[in-house]
Amino acid sequence: MDDALKDRLDAERRDRPESGDALPDQNAAEIAREETAGIAQMSPEASLTRRPRLSPLNIRRWQNFKANKRGYWSLWIFLFLFVITSFAELVANDRPLLVEYKGEFYYPVLVDYPEEVFGGFLPVTNYRDPFVQEEIEANGWAVWPPIRYSYQTVNNEIPTPAPSAPSWMFTEEERCQRYPLAVEDPNCNFGNMNWLGTDDQARDVAARLIYGFRISVLFGLILTGASAVIGVAAGAVQGYFGGWVDLLFQRFIEIWSSIPVLYLLLIIAAILPPGFWILLGIMLLFSWVAFVGVVRAEFLRARNFEYVTAARSLGVGDWTIMVRHLLPNAMVATLTFLPFILNGSITTLTSLDFLGFGLPPGSPSLGELLAQGKNNLQAPWLGFSGFIVLSLMLSLLVFVGEAVRDAFDPRKSFR
Repeated sequence: MDDALKDRLDAERRDRPESGDALPDQNAAEIAREETAGIAQMSPEASLTRRPRLSPLNIRRWQNFKANKRGYWSLWIFLFLFVITSFAELVANDRPLLVEYKGEFYYPVLVDYPEEVFGGFLPVTNYRDPFVQEEIEANGWAVWPPIRYSYQTVNNEIPTPAPSAPSWMFTEEERCQRYPLAVEDPNCNFGNMNWLGTDDQARDVAARLIYGFRISVLFGLILTGASAVIGVAAGAVQGYFGGWVDLLFQRFIEIWSSIPVLYLLLIIAAILPPGFWILLGIMLLFSWVAFVGVVRAEFLRARNFEYVTAARSLGVGDWTIMVRHLLPNAMVATLTFLPFILNGSITTLTSLDFLGFGLPPGSPSLGELLAQGKNNLQAPWLGFSGFIVLSLMLSLLVFVGEAVRDAFDPRKSFR
């Protein structure tokens, strides 16, 4: 109904007699016809667009989440850092992003080109080689990322033995003294500076922090997601069926959770080569137990509610009741714990890397950087850099978890 029709209806109501008599039949019929015409003119698309995308309960939850300013802004900061590090190859890389050579475009960050493409003979192009750089500059141009180091690139031009201090702590002459042309060398530029110094193998710390942040978050997300699927399924079966199923499953979980995870990691590390997926699989064997207790309690509490009994009386199957009626209620408590479980997964990976039982040697890891800081106390930038990044990451996740807990708090959602 448009605004003009609403104004006319308001005017007609104001003109009604004070005695409460009805409007004349002619005016009532005319207004009714115009109301019907206005409703008919409304397109289905317009009526659909006015429907809220979220239920009133979820809208209140989102408002409660936004009311926690610390958690709300922590979420945006964490997402920003995660998106930036997700495209780490575009931020820190020892290959150009785009090369124009003799009228043709090349994408070294995506494709491995042989050196013969640029006038050499090696099977793989080293774009940091002065010969390759001069050949590209003479016949085209190249666009480099802001940091011209990957996580495994060794900087052979550092002014002091590794681990070398951050570049901004040196003068320009000291920083460029190892280059062939010293200060005049074109490679002694902004992109080749080690802003956070180098580690004990002359690798750029900033690049390793960017890649390490990404691999830590991805490891935590995959481990948390897979653990949630297994733990929620196990807790749902226990809580819904109860009886001997619940009793036997609880005894199994007690035995399974008593196995020392660290000793098992040591045994498996001595047999299998270390790797991302092997470590993830080992951690998944034990991490799913954290979700079982919460989901089991929710199913035990809700399985005898009236709407569940009514669904059974109507012939609805057990799995349908579990998935469609009980699981949404149980997921409220599970979602509240997810940020904290993610936090614990990242901490576990960092601890294992610090002890030397985590990712393969050479992988960009925050725990490995902290171990280097412990072994090189004369290079405080190693320990401080890893500590600050890890503390920032975990603090942001804790703040987000607190905001999620407030959002799903029934005392705030149903007031």
